[in-house]
Amino acid sequence: MSHSDVVIKVVSNRQQQHEFINLAWSIYQDDPHWVPPLRLNQMELLNYRPHPFYNKSRIQTFLAYRQGKPVGRIAAILDQFHNEYHHEQRGMFGFFESIDDQAVADALMNAAKDWLRQQGAVSLRGPANPSQNYEWGMLVEGFHSPPKFMMTYNKPYYGQLIENCGLSKSQDMFAFIATIDMLDGLDPKLLFVAEEAKRRFEVDVRPINKRRFEQDVESFLHIYNRALPGQWGFTPMSPGELKASAKGLKHLIVPEMTKIAEVKGKPVGAVLGLLDYNPLIKQIDGRLFPFGFIKLMWKRKSLKTIRLISTNVLPEYQRWGLGLVLMHSLVPTVRKWGIEVAEFSWVLESNKLSRGTLERGGAKRDKVYRIYDCDLSSPPS
Repeated sequence: MSHSDVVIKVVSNRQQQHEFINLAWSIYQDDPHWVPPLRLNQMELLNYRPHPFYNKSRIQTFLAYRQGKPVGRIAAILDQFHNEYHHEQRGMFGFFESIDDQAVADALMNAAKDWLRQQGAVSLRGPANPSQNYEWGMLVEGFHSPPKFMMTYNKPYYGQLIENCGLSKSQDMFAFIATIDMLDGLDPKLLFVAEEAKRRFEVDVRPINKRRFEQDVESFLHIYNRALPGQWGFTPMSPGELKASAKGLKHLIVPEMTKIAEVKGKPVGAVLGLLDYNPLIKQIDGRLFPFGFIKLMWKRKSLKTIRLISTNVLPEYQRWGLGLVLMHSLVPTVRKWGIEVAEFSWVLESNKLSRGTLERGGAKRDKVYRIYDCDLSSPPS
């Protein structure tokens, strides 16, 4: 396959896998805000090492070369979990990187589209790395600062390349920033709702228990799976993915920063806060071994930013103000740690309830991430 002087190759051997992963380092070598991915994690999400997402789903990665040198990459993903849940035949694209050259982007996107058509896909969505439950969305506003932990980052020209490939905006997602002072100065009316809900329904809020960590993380992820079905694009995580996520988060979670709300001993809501490890991941250049992981654990007390990934409450408890109870319970903990800034990410543009609560609380929209869609049913002539 070639497009002008661009040659597209299917990634089929170990050397090409390394080229695929390492390309990001050359694309971003002069970008002070880029944070390298954790290499081991990247290999799993690309199915270069086993990952439970691929027990059912499929992926094909492609590299673009010019004069023998890698200049772009893309993954075409058939997310069977998404398609079965939504009764769709949709393909995803992800892990996109490219030099600022439309011919490279076109050739990559055409390769991904062709492969997905061969798998029976009739529409395309992305970027998904590799699905909505991992990293997704393309940064289109907010290039002034590095991304927070497990959020995407890309060059400002990527959005234009993707739109020129025939994709258009489907949904935006926002990252909100708040100082801890703002969390403390919660609107008295909201605070009253939180306290009243806690008292009336005898809600107990506790941190994750280290002694039954896997069980608690799985409780959190099960609440996540049950709380979000009404949200745009949501696909539940499979049991295998739940287990793998629990294992991956085990050493990264600070138990006091993840709270579980219980009513009569039953987990009904949870808030997950993760330290923003990205400054440390940059220092270790994405390499956890042999010493990177030790550095991550040893230096994490120096981190002053938290990413609040989600506050989820079971549907039958969602109108009680339990989300506020959970958020408010975090304030003493994060103050004690010395956290100064919290990012709430990501929040769907269509999620008016969460957006409104954050905006009323004084949080500021800091970054915008975009999901793109297009039709695959008629290939270009």
